[in-house]
Amino acid sequence: MDVLYFAWVRERIGLPKEKVETSAATVADLVEELRGREERYAAAFADLSAVRVALDQELSDFDAPLSGVREVAFFPPMTGG
Repeated sequence: MDVLYFAWVRERIGLPKEKVETSAATVADLVEELRGREERYAAAFADLSAVRVALDQELSDFDAPLSGVREVAFFPPMTGG
């Protein structure tokens, strides 16, 4: 699946997107796999209360299943203007 990173999440990881092969059942499982890769992922996902997720461009939760999902995007909360 494609995993996209935006704003400071992208800056900490150093990539705007990547293809990820995963057996993760949920978004939270995917985050744990990514955290285990290397320190930059651990830093980006250290505080999940500061990160939002979208599955196939729909806002979602970290307990959402990944079955059938083609794209996961991680980004900081957005503020209104």
